[in-house]
Amino acid sequence: MSGVFVTGTGTEVGKTVVAAVIAHTLAAEGKNVAVFKPAVTGLDEGADGPIRQGHLDVSARRPPEPDHHLLRRAAGSGQGDDEIAPYRYGPPASPHLAAALAGEEIDPERLRVAAGAAAAGADALVCEGVGGLLVPLRRGYLVRDLAVDLGLPLVIAAAPGLGTINHTLLTIEAARAAGLIVASVVLTPWPDSPSPIEQSNRETIEALGGVRILTLAHVDLDDPPSWPKLTLG
Repeated sequence: MSGVFVTGTGTEVGKTVVAAVIAHTLAAEGKNVAVFKPAVTGLDEGADGPIRQGHLDVSARRPPEPDHHLLRRAAGSGQGDDEIAPYRYGPPASPHLAAALAGEEIDPERLRVAAGAAAAGADALVCEGVGGLLVPLRRGYLVRDLAVDLGLPLVIAAAPGLGTINHTLLTIEAARAAGLIVASVVLTPWPDSPSPIEQSNRETIEALGGVRILTLAHVDLDDPPSWPKLTLG
């Protein structure tokens, strides 16, 4: 299986945007890109009050685009919802809890088969995890376990500001403890004029984590042609 597995240091760190930009970059290079996300939660969000989608605050009158729809659009993929995200839930909760609230349990084998089927007809698979690396998909099966099963190199999305050193190094450590290869860390949204703290965070994570650091600025989700390239190689 060729591709990447995108995780984050937590929620709301731009993980879906990073995965979408990677998928769009690969597609622009002429590759046939498939996308995959084991579970999508929070589909009920956005009915009332302000909502947040990746980097952007979006009007409450415009419901947020579901993660699997953004990934499909970014990749130019013709995959159906079930092919991209086998499990989809309304409540904004950890997938194991969202599944329990729906009266079911996420099946790891179903995820492995679905991811393999998505990758089979593609040049590359961009898989996005749910929340952070140690989020349970079900009891005894974490997002990290799925990443190990798929055998894809890891890309970690992280915020550039205060607190990110600890969160990012812990994620790197947890990944490597399971034998995962960390391809890069993407700090996002990276400002046009980074502060001394943001610059130091980038240098410190690179030095202590022994990992390549990339940056991604704010992107207009409605205008993929304007997105910067995010090349991992």
